[in-house]
Amino acid sequence: MSERLTRIAIVSSDRCKPKKCRQECKKSCPVVKTGKLCIEVAPASKIAFISEELCIGCGICVKKCPFEAIQIINLPKDLDKDTTHRYGPNTFKLHRLPVPRPGQVLGLVGTNGIGKSTALKVLAGKLKPNLGRFNNPPDWQEILTYFRGSELQNYFTRILEDNLKAIIKPQYVDHIPKAVQGNVGQVLDQKDERDMKSELCADLQLNQVIDRNVGDLSGGELQRFAIAVVAVQNAEIYMFDEPSSYLDVKQRLKAAQVVRSLLRPNSYVIVVEHDLSVLDYLSDFICCLYGKPGAYGVVTLPFSVREGINIFLAGFVPTENLRFRDESLTFKVAETPQESAEEIETYARYKYPTMTKTQGNFRLRVVEGEFTDSQIIVMLGENGTGKTTFIRMLAGLLKPDSVEGSDVEIPEFNVSYKPQKISPKFPSTVRHLLHSKIRDSYMHAQFVSDVMKPLLIEQLMDQEVVNLSGGELQRVALCLCLGKPADIYLIDEPSAYLDSEQRIVASKVIKRFILHAKKTAFVVEHDFIMATYLADRVIVYEGRPSLDCIANSPQSLLTGMNLFLSHLDITFRRDPTNFRPRINKLESTKDREQKSAGSYYYLDD
Repeated sequence: MSERLTRIAIVSSDRCKPKKCRQECKKSCPVVKTGKLCIEVAPASKIAFISEELCIGCGICVKKCPFEAIQIINLPKDLDKDTTHRYGPNTFKLHRLPVPRPGQVLGLVGTNGIGKSTALKVLAGKLKPNLGRFNNPPDWQEILTYFRGSELQNYFTRILEDNLKAIIKPQYVDHIPKAVQGNVGQVLDQKDERDMKSELCADLQLNQVIDRNVGDLSGGELQRFAIAVVAVQNAEIYMFDEPSSYLDVKQRLKAAQVVRSLLRPNSYVIVVEHDLSVLDYLSDFICCLYGKPGAYGVVTLPFSVREGINIFLAGFVPTENLRFRDESLTFKVAETPQESAEEIETYARYKYPTMTKTQGNFRLRVVEGEFTDSQIIVMLGENGTGKTTFIRMLAGLLKPDSVEGSDVEIPEFNVSYKPQKISPKFPSTVRHLLHSKIRDSYMHAQFVSDVMKPLLIEQLMDQEVVNLSGGELQRVALCLCLGKPADIYLIDEPSAYLDSEQRIVASKVIKRFILHAKKTAFVVEHDFIMATYLADRVIVYEGRPSLDCIANSPQSLLTGMNLFLSHLDITFRRDPTNFRPRINKLESTKDREQKSAGSYYYLDD
């Protein structure tokens, strides 16, 4: 048994439709032809069943299935002993578990669909691990014996005997209004067990919305509310599933400080986070997850923060001598040189005038500026500083109140806009959506290889748009935005819902597309790593959010970042191995050195 390759067979319950096909998988299987029941399609069951014991891994069924519903995966050896949980036959399987340590923050990093949320449920005691035996699940005594000798044994014993209370902040905060009634202040009062309500409301900027109904909150407000609800309760295990989505950079750092403030000598804090610079800032150690999304996930041993994130980016686990991604991800960012005289003729330059716009009691002043094609301009600012307002003025959707300097007209641009919130209303499949919106692009070979292949749109083609997850919708929306012919692409928060790996892929897609097509992109982005990777120039927003703000004219990455970070009072250094930006811990030697030198953003070490 030990010599045989361990393999798993995954049959997708959404895709397998035995009534609509000729059951090619069963007919073509060589093991079935010898008379053994390797693949069965019982009339009672909705989907095919593949026996992993009998399967010889020939992969013929994978090729023959008309709906691409089957995956046969050979696992790295030694994993079979480590199965922690499996939902059922031919379904997702999780190997090993992250090991929380009391008094420290454990960060989890890995792509979507690889078992991070499953691991959280098991560690919270909400899901009893069945060690892969979904037919006769083990009792707790056996589970504890299985984890004997590891820190997890003490952890599960404590959960069982001391009745540890675990609270999870859910991943999708949009669903909270369905479950929670009442206004923000009332809900926090009910939950407040630590007498921390007023302090947390100040830290997470909830005082402005304290009387508002939970159903009327925006994405960012809901996220901060959800973090506050977890933080005001008394518990021994705190879990945060993606606490930074919808938040701007300043709020992300505040949220990270709130999460760290929950540490006590015998409490556990576990965080799943895709913004790597925030994960770096708030964790004490890290477990990576690798595997194949939707099929199996493996949790690595805990690493130090720097090592863990670098292993994830490199795609190679040295302790297991295992490569889980073909290419490693690096962030070599070169400062764009000033354009020389002959270059000016090749680039088209556009100017826009100084404009003001008042909406209610919010006033935005845009300082005149210019940009060229083949350029990505990233807008940096807190939520509520008018980034979307400026984008909509450029797009001609909003008329400015006054324009100073009448010699410069607002040029007429064709604009393609990807909004911040994407709500799927299209009643058919992704293929129909692309066909009706961007027919010419999605048939074009270059667009397919530059945009659709890296964003993995192929796999989604036959799915209904309304059934897509947040990350899948985001990728389709990006594809639609880039597929529409335009002079300017306005992309609002392309990283929301994407996992760390997809974020880097999405940045590369946007960068390559804009360069090849000789267009301009304005991007609003709060994920620091993505923003620095994308930006050729930056527009920094200053002022009081929701009241009175100024959008500066576009400036170079270095000066813009310095200005922006000086408002936030944080400094960045670069990691020597893959050049990713890392936040310095507040008041550390490096932090003080860089502040006194006035270089908040470091380009070269």
